[in-house]
Amino acid sequence: MNIKPTSIIFIAIPLLLAAFTHLWNPVGFPDIFYDEGIYMTRAMHVISGEGPQTGYFHDHPFFGQLFLAGTLSLTGYPNSLNPTADANSVQMLYLVPRVLMGILAVVDTFLIYKISERRYSKNVALMASVLFAVMPITWFTRRILLDSILLPFLLSSILFAVYAKDYQNKKLLVMLSGIFFGITLFTKETMFTMIPLVAILVFQNTKNRKMLGMWFIPVILIPLIWLIQSIQTDQFHYWVNDILIQVHRQNNNFVNILENFFNFDPVLLILGLAGVSYTVLKRDSMILLWFVPSLVFLLSMGYVQYFYWIPLLPILSIAAAKFIMDITAKTKEDVRHKIPYVIITCIGIFGLTMTSFLITSNVSGQYDAAAYVLQNVHNRNISSDKNNTTIVSSAVYSWIFTYVYHMTDVLPDYRTLLFHPMPTNHVLLVADLHFKSNLNSGKQLQDLYNNTIMIKKFKGGVLDADLGKYPFTNMAANYEGSEIEIRQSK
Repeated sequence: MNIKPTSIIFIAIPLLLAAFTHLWNPVGFPDIFYDEGIYMTRAMHVISGEGPQTGYFHDHPFFGQLFLAGTLSLTGYPNSLNPTADANSVQMLYLVPRVLMGILAVVDTFLIYKISERRYSKNVALMASVLFAVMPITWFTRRILLDSILLPFLLSSILFAVYAKDYQNKKLLVMLSGIFFGITLFTKETMFTMIPLVAILVFQNTKNRKMLGMWFIPVILIPLIWLIQSIQTDQFHYWVNDILIQVHRQNNNFVNILENFFNFDPVLLILGLAGVSYTVLKRDSMILLWFVPSLVFLLSMGYVQYFYWIPLLPILSIAAAKFIMDITAKTKEDVRHKIPYVIITCIGIFGLTMTSFLITSNVSGQYDAAAYVLQNVHNRNISSDKNNTTIVSSAVYSWIFTYVYHMTDVLPDYRTLLFHPMPTNHVLLVADLHFKSNLNSGKQLQDLYNNTIMIKKFKGGVLDADLGKYPFTNMAANYEGSEIEIRQSK
């Protein structure tokens, strides 16, 4: 099969852009979000041979930590980094998984291109993949989150469903689509909203109900591993309870995360919503089934975060690209072939410039804070010694102290104090803004803060940015690393 040079250029452009925007300075921007520490804790739990489930909390399936642990272990992580008690070593501990997220984002860009090319055209594919590669809001995928991990599996499932239309070996593509979607659900159960999309794509492209039934087999069986594991370990009641807790968590207000999206990236939001609205007239089932069920779910669920937009970023890019290409197709014939490339170039330059302002910054004081703790706490290897110092912090730091430096008397998270007493007489508290935002969770945390004195304070680069100016409005979601107090017992 002959591959045209133009085809190689078309796909190389977004991939090179994505490699820059998602792999440049991964530890400088964004800061380390609380949930990233949670998922790194779980991955290190697996790497240490302690199994996929940490404790009794079943908020999500455990493929995310299995994937992280498996890929990180291939590099000999963390011992291959030869960590020492300095900020550079702490940065390296986050650099490796952040680079992995960047690589996944490049894969996402490739899959978006291929889905769009197969479903629409090369021009739509080029624009959609460029939008995803360069627009500022796609920095969300730089974080170590389940949504970042599941996205290439979701896109792969969609791609195989789309490709099943013209291939003779439809069974293989349908099974691959089902397997990848099963893995998607095994990563985050909320992705059930995508079932109508992929199932209808499979049926449309095979015209065979048996094929659709075959697709559902791995989609059902793979996520069932999570349920079966909870039954085998006699934790099914915890599993049910934690699922209900997740559903009924406090509402962060969908309007709020929509407003955040607009502040972070008004261009992609407006173009994407215009594209979705346009496809209502065109009755494009793929775009509507990808966007609408997920949007309804976000509107109805009890708890939403700004990064829940990650699975919708590809379809907003595709919808925007399809809309723009169809509009330009109605222009005069003598300029019709040039306008798409002019628009792609303009949007690419704009997005790349805005994103560059973000990814070239250094916003976090968290690495210096962790290094300070490493250098100033010297516990004996007796965790029950009351003369030891208990380190209290969020999971952003605790997994480093516990799994990499093997320090004793480290709480897995400051919320542990809401259920268990302090194990020693002395305490060193890492009080970042996430901790302070949870002070009202219980008197134990308030007493902890009030009974300690600040001995050191670290600040991040977010404080130097004008958060009211675009694209630095994105810095508003990077507050946790902007101010960290190190406090000790009075």
